[in-house]
Amino acid sequence: MQLPAQITFRQMEPSQALEAKIREKAAGLEQFFDRIMSCDVIVEQSNRNHHQGNLFHVRIDLRVPGKELVVSRDPIKNHAHEDPYVAVRDAFEAMKRQLKSYASQQRREVKTHDIPPHGRITALFPMEDYGRILTPTGRDIYFHRNSVLDTDFEDLEEGMEVRFSEEMGEEGPQASTVKLVGKHHVV
Repeated sequence: MQLPAQITFRQMEPSQALEAKIREKAAGLEQFFDRIMSCDVIVEQSNRNHHQGNLFHVRIDLRVPGKELVVSRDPIKNHAHEDPYVAVRDAFEAMKRQLKSYASQQRREVKTHDIPPHGRITALFPMEDYGRILTPTGRDIYFHRNSVLDTDFEDLEEGMEVRFSEEMGEEGPQASTVKLVGKHHVV
């Protein structure tokens, strides 16, 4: 962390033990993202006039390159936050999740879905129960009538665009599944 964590206690006496726990949790965030610029933590006690049922609000502002991540734990919703250590733990767990997500975006670890290969039917041999697909890269792929999904082999025509799953056959590449491409497809 470029700057040490700034810790503020509001409507309560400062606690060295709680401050040490917060510093430990803040330092632990660096294992998920090592370019944290600053971390501000506010611990606030609400309902100060009661002896029991005092709840703690914890807010964490974390600055990272290009973004500020904020966690604000509302004590009204969780009576477990009558213990300031539980409130701090929960707030840092939420920040950890946000920071992991941000770090994975920075590493460009966005989930992608592979688009199956595609091509055009170049030849059909109904008497022999097979056809050929030409890919945009010029590869010739064999397919059998049993590989055709969601339509009948007899309804296929040369020039139709298809998506397919490829595997290696005895005599070269072949399509294990063949599906017609609809109007709204990604190429």
